[in-house]
Amino acid sequence: MISAPGHFHLHLISDSTGETLITVARAAAAQYSHIVPLEHVHPLVRTQKQLDRVLNEIEEMPGIVLYTLLQENLASRLEDKCRALGLPCLSILGPVLHLLQAYLGAKSTHKVGAQHTLNAEYFRRIDALNYTMMHDDGQLADDLEEADVVLIGVSRTSKTPTSIYLANRGVKTANIPLVPGVPLPAKVEALKNPLVVGLYATPERIVQIRQNRLLGLRAHRDDDKYIDQQSVAEEVSASRRLCARHNWPAIDVTRRSIEETAAAVLALLTERRRHLAS
Repeated sequence: MISAPGHFHLHLISDSTGETLITVARAAAAQYSHIVPLEHVHPLVRTQKQLDRVLNEIEEMPGIVLYTLLQENLASRLEDKCRALGLPCLSILGPVLHLLQAYLGAKSTHKVGAQHTLNAEYFRRIDALNYTMMHDDGQLADDLEEADVVLIGVSRTSKTPTSIYLANRGVKTANIPLVPGVPLPAKVEALKNPLVVGLYATPERIVQIRQNRLLGLRAHRDDDKYIDQQSVAEEVSASRRLCARHNWPAIDVTRRSIEETAAAVLALLTERRRHLAS
């Protein structure tokens, strides 16, 4: 039973950062577009005292409870409280851990925040983030051969946020803007090591985003080619011709989220690496 028309309380309790829990909960809640969760995120719950505050809030604002608590005493107490209040309560990691244990024949270590260990993978991601931030919007084009991926596209095709998302996955990513009247650096067209991917969208979508940006900057001009649909259509066509000429894959980002665009790039990168290794 929801707490108000179109809303419900959703308590997310974690003994770590809560990133895993938030991602799963939002993915599930997104399937109910007419009901909005009122999120109560409780990260770093590792003691009975910290759990006390969470239980008080659950009692004041009852709703669905999802958790990733590895300490059995905390998890048991949380479930007992929810049972007493008649609230649904579910461990997000529990079913997966039980499945792994049954298949592997080994118990889990119950190590809190194990996925955030400062190992080689972590530092690889930090290195990728540093590289990506330094090579945003066409900066430092001299060492692009060190990149894993180079994104190209006209303004407002989500190059920067996609680059940052990829970097957080450990992929060194540079991005190059395609500006009318400004030739693409020759070094980009001669790249051998990185995967070069073009990003494009419909002219209508790009114009809409650019208009909103100019309005936010209080720089709107009706005669600006930056937001003229015919001019933008020519920009998009030129970018697609460039990709076709160099046999670079191109992704339509018109209706894609950043995560979906990044997933498409990662799929292309995986396929390219598999091809090079064969």
